[in-house]
Order: sequence, then C-alpha cells, then structure tokens
Amino acid sequence: MPATTPTVVFDVGNVLIRWDPLLVYRELIPDDEKRAWFMRNVCTAAWNLEQDRGRSWEEAVAMLVASHPEWESQIRAYDERWHDAVPGIIEDSVAVLAELRECGEKVYAITNFSREKWAECLIRFPFLQSFDGVVVSAHERVVKPDPEIYQILFERYGLVAGDCIFIDDSAKNVETARKVGMQAVHFVEPIDLRLELRKLGVAT
Repeated sequence: MPATTPTVVFDVGNVLIRWDPLLVYRELIPDDEKRAWFMRNVCTAAWNLEQDRGRSWEEAVAMLVASHPEWESQIRAYDERWHDAVPGIIEDSVAVLAELRECGEKVYAITNFSREKWAECLIRFPFLQSFDGVVVSAHERVVKPDPEIYQILFERYGLVAGDCIFIDDSAKNVETARKVGMQAVHFVEPIDLRLELRKLGVAT
C-alpha cells in the first residue's frame, strides 16, 4: 500500500445516484415483451451511450423518431422524463463521500454522462459539486471503459494510478481501472462500501 491514504475516485450513476430507465418504461409500455423489444431495438444502451459520448439529446431523439415514428412519444420520454428514471441518491455512498471530504481527503469522479443531464444533476444534487475534480465523458467525447478517460483523470489532476481506488457498478469499467493500475471496488448492492475501502487502506 502507498504511504499515504489512497485517493478515492467515484463513478456517479448507480454508485451515488440511482438511474433506471425501466422506472419510466414499465409505466409507458406495460407489456413486458413489447417493453423488452423497445429497449433492445429502439432506445438501446448503445444509443444512450452516444449521448454520454457527447451527442446532444435533441439530435439523438430526432434520429430515433425519424427511424421509429410509431414510438415517438416513448422515445421523447427518455429525454423529457429522464429525471423520473433517477429516483434519488444512494444514501450510504453519498455519506461515505461526505465523510472523506470531512476528513480532508481529496475525492474525484469519472462518469459516463451526457452534457445536458450532467448540468441538470449539478443543480438537483449539489453534492456533485464537492469533488476536487470530475471527468465527464460527454465533455471529453470518450466513454468508459476506454482507458483514455482514466488517463485524462491522472494527467489533469496529477494523480498516480496506483494511489487511486475506483468505485464503479460496471464490471467492465472496474476491469479497465485495474488494467491501468488502479485498485477498484465493483459496486454491486448489497455492499458495505466502508468495509471495502478499509480493506484497501482508506479509513472511513
């Protein structure tokens, strides 16, 4: 372990705030099979990831509506009701972040997030403004698990990979963090985040 306390780097979605589009689409498309088809073929994870890479929501929605006009209202809901898919914070994780700040530790984040929704979430969730540095995918036009986004964090904020612990709910993102030299915690609930961080040398 390094001589100093490791630096904790958070993911945001489903680590600090909850996000689940099905909270909206179970209401809009009650039929399980139709909803599953829609999520696989219309508002797909790959389509959403391009907003995280920097494409505007206006362009993204227009493109899908042109291709699937019969689903226009459901497509627009992905953007217009996005906050309904974000029911709130993950309280224990936000508490850990606050405790680290209170102890004087620097904390950072790497997050796949669209430009528009990130700006809105900074207002809705003010604690997201408490990081010492954040790398937002849409601002960089590169998304996790591309190793480049981790390197941006290290270079921009003068961090050493081996001194950092990355927390993410995605196994692929955790795997890449480890490949670039970070320690990592795969955040899958139920999880005792304080215990996992203590195992890696962080007192919380």
